[in-house]
Amino acid sequence: MTAQEVRLCALLLQEHFGEVVEKVGTFLLKGGEQTLRAIATGTGTPLHLVTRSLTLYLPLSLMVCPDFSGPLLPLNPSPLSHRVKESACLPVCQHLKGQRVCLSVCQHPELPIVVRSMLCVVTEGKSMEYSEVTSVFSRLVETHFLQRCPPVAERSGDSAACPAPTLADGDKERYTLPHITLTGRGKRPRASEDSEGDQRAKRARLDTAAHEAQGDDGIYWQVNFERFHQHFRDQAIVSAVASKLDQTSSEIVRTMLRMSEVTTPSGAACTQPLSCNEIFRALPPSYSITRPVLDQYLSLLVDDPMEFVGKSGDSGGGMFVINLHRALTNLARATLESAVQERFGSRSARIFRLLLRKRHLEQKQVEDFAMIPAKEAKEMMYRMLSENLVQLQEIPKTPDHAPSRTFYLYTVNPLPTARMLLQHCYKTVANLIERRLFETKENKRLLEKSQRIEAILASLQASGAEPGQLAEVEEMITAPERQQLEALRRHVNKLDSSENQVDETMFLLESYISSTQASR
Repeated sequence: MTAQEVRLCALLLQEHFGEVVEKVGTFLLKGGEQTLRAIATGTGTPLHLVTRSLTLYLPLSLMVCPDFSGPLLPLNPSPLSHRVKESACLPVCQHLKGQRVCLSVCQHPELPIVVRSMLCVVTEGKSMEYSEVTSVFSRLVETHFLQRCPPVAERSGDSAACPAPTLADGDKERYTLPHITLTGRGKRPRASEDSEGDQRAKRARLDTAAHEAQGDDGIYWQVNFERFHQHFRDQAIVSAVASKLDQTSSEIVRTMLRMSEVTTPSGAACTQPLSCNEIFRALPPSYSITRPVLDQYLSLLVDDPMEFVGKSGDSGGGMFVINLHRALTNLARATLESAVQERFGSRSARIFRLLLRKRHLEQKQVEDFAMIPAKEAKEMMYRMLSENLVQLQEIPKTPDHAPSRTFYLYTVNPLPTARMLLQHCYKTVANLIERRLFETKENKRLLEKSQRIEAILASLQASGAEPGQLAEVEEMITAPERQQLEALRRHVNKLDSSENQVDETMFLLESYISSTQASR
């Protein structure tokens, strides 16, 4: 791991889980495999706190512990970046009405949640039918946004030889729902409405009903972030097609991606082949696209230089696929070009785009093709070369590598350039998080005062207080403090928005890098 990745992971651990968990995690990220005693000694943390931190890592898939008597495997940093995307994952489930279900799983990763318990968590204090929540949960599992945790494999032989449980591969039943039956509503009455005896009787009846309604014992659920990443990738492809062509073309591509979203693996280079007849039947009726028009749009998408859509056969009116790897490559290149343009200007971006297309060019060829004066072109090339955005390749005519008998070709290698830009993104997100934490810490007293006053106002409004009393409580915050709060909220909102935008760039670059490595 690079220093920027370690720094970002440490900040995420500190923000979400506290200083002790951050200290243990940073020690594992830097030191690799360690024993419990070595972690406690190296971090200066009591052994019981180290153990509690490690038990938090296991449900988050941050680490796999094969044996507590031996060394622990190093921390896996990839799930930590999912905490940044947590706020972006919730709106995805809006059309399924599953925001509260996903939020419950995201906010309680350290607690094993079976289906019955999760229903109680997400419906606590809400007047909502259990059957409705069960239906939402089922749709999230069917669309693979939620999945089962791997089951614990049965131990064989001497149990003392394997004190830590091992997880079995549960691919076959990962998206299989258990058969459970729940009736009633999830709204809990207030404590003042029932006497203590009634509460005990109801608790006994609930425990008996929960004991009788078996079917999900030992089944735990987690958010499938890979499925969310697949959805974000599909959304980026659809947006690119819409901006390049038109809305109808993007809707055709969206339909093709939706038809193959469950059957296509996350690391596949292209989707499953779909016939023209299947695409035509799956299109939304509101678009009123006829079959000849669909054929024309598919031909246009296949002939487009971006190559987002490819043709793999002629049966069924033609078999078409979405070239996922090619789409990610084009999106990553557009991201690199945008970064060069923002930092070095439009002329440098023109040279960078020219090198991406022509692969290898001499200095004179760059000047001629880009139509830029020699002095300015040379200065721009050297600036990008010093930042490792452009590489210089030497091709000697003779073995002595004499400069007069050597060709010097400028080129751009997209994969290392994407990795370098990704490291800059890690650094940027870490800086944004640090600034947000600093601003919150500096104004902690004012924020706590505002929260107390908001709680008092909420309680007074619930009890039916007069407007005069509410105005008197609101005046507890002075005008300068109110202005300071507004400025702080605007600043924090800007930081959050910037963090989300950088995270989108990180996601595109990470997807391109992983897709390129898988295709090799």
